Amino acid sequence: MHWIALPLPWHDESAAPPGTGAGMGAAADAAALSAAAGWWALRFTPRVALADGEVVLLEVSTTERLWGGREALLALVLQAWADAAARGTGEAAANAPARSAQQQAPASESATAQPLCASPSTPPCSPPVWGAGPTALVAQARLRMALAGRPGPSQGRVESLPLHTLTALRPHVASLERMGCRTWGALQALPRAGVARRLGAGVLQVLDQALGDAPEAHAWLQLPEQFALTTELPALAESAEALLWSASRCLTALQAWLQARQQGVLALELVWRHDLRRIDGVALPPTQALQVRTAQAIHDLVHLRRLLAESLARTTLAAPVNQIMLRLLESAPLPHRSASLLPPGEVGARGPASHGSADPAGAPGEALHQLLERLSARLGADRVVAPVLLADHRPERMQQWRPAADVLGAPTRSAAPRAGGDAPQCITPDAPLLPTWLLNPPRRLAVQGNRPCHHGLLRLLAGPHRFEAGWWSAMDDGVDPADPCAGLALRDYFVAHNDVAGLVWVFRERLAPSPAGGQAAARPHRWFLHGIFG
Repeated sequence: MHWIALPLPWHDESAAPPGTGAGMGAAADAAALSAAAGWWALRFTPRVALADGEVVLLEVSTTERLWGGREALLALVLQAWADAAARGTGEAAANAPARSAQQQAPASESATAQPLCASPSTPPCSPPVWGAGPTALVAQARLRMALAGRPGPSQGRVESLPLHTLTALRPHVASLERMGCRTWGALQALPRAGVARRLGAGVLQVLDQALGDAPEAHAWLQLPEQFALTTELPALAESAEALLWSASRCLTALQAWLQARQQGVLALELVWRHDLRRIDGVALPPTQALQVRTAQAIHDLVHLRRLLAESLARTTLAAPVNQIMLRLLESAPLPHRSASLLPPGEVGARGPASHGSADPAGAPGEALHQLLERLSARLGADRVVAPVLLADHRPERMQQWRPAADVLGAPTRSAAPRAGGDAPQCITPDAPLLPTWLLNPPRRLAVQGNRPCHHGLLRLLAGPHRFEAGWWSAMDDGVDPADPCAGLALRDYFVAHNDVAGLVWVFRERLAPSPAGGQAAARPHRWFLHGIFG
């Protein structure tokens, strides 16, 4: 197993709302921060856990191959972590107008000087601080060492880690150090019976889990089916700007949820609860609500915040607000484009002059015909081929494989629709019943009770579809038409199926001239497998 530990994000004083302290803001948003950080990590692995209220743990051994290996996955995680932290800096700057005039200037300078953790999906560290190891406790211990400015998170032996990096040992660090025991390895070397008697059996169990000698138990983070986040405000919000500051934190958690679900917002609702029930003897509703809708599914945090800000600017608060709830009303899957088959950078980017197209990942590539020409020159023209449809009713003659460079470069008729929308003449009305792959030559099938067998009895679903061929086929194949085997061919084609073989294309020989003598005689029906669908 391999674990990555990342620090949970927290706020600093410059990110606090107007009229509040840093501690109040951090305490009010701790739950949302933790949840959003965990949801953010679910994009890389389904095995994510939160530990001690300070660490996000990712177990990546089962998914690192999907991301190109351990090093590539780690680089991707840290880059995404840093990018989100940079976005948090921009959000903190956008929130600056919500602060008081006395705090506005220094807060803006602070926001420019360091990345604030305004985005709960990332920590305020730049470059990112992280820890990794074979167990979750080792990764967490190395993260604590990195946060303390000690050697890199992956350096040093596990046994040399200090005792205070293990949460369960912190109450006993002072007494153990008086005995000269300062590391995990030193504690492991002590007699287990004496350690269990003085410190408790739980200490030994945690140490065994940290060293990989005992299994760890984790409560894996589960993404809720519906997004609804309620937050108590650190101070009463009396203006739309102050309300927007707290709503922005909820929007960041929403973005993490959307990314994990690969969904986009179509409609969301912000509900706030009033701190007062009556003003000047007039009863007030307990809550107010505001709905925001989008034209298409989006998860861009900046755009969502802008829409919410514009709606709040036209809303008057009936009373000071002490609680808000952000709820997702409607969402839709985000459209995704497939990544390029070729890795970025492998196909020389020549700019617009190359007439190439940019792949979905954003990396420009060369034109298709240029790629095929290079592959043909490297592998041989007969090894890079493309299909060409022909106007022929015989299955073997409907398609030919020709050198790809010649097919794309020559002004021949292709199977693609014309500009006017008309289908090419070589596509027959029964084309949907034709298989994707043909066997050359057809394979004879066993027969049981007049039914063909291919991995079991086949069930005929569609047919018969009759094909006939005669002496002209023999001439195309270079066979003498006078040959007795080059006579009339009558075939009835069927679409057949069974659970093992799937959908196949089979034919039954209906009539054929007898090779012995010149008289025609009916042969016993023979069945052949000629095509495979899919």
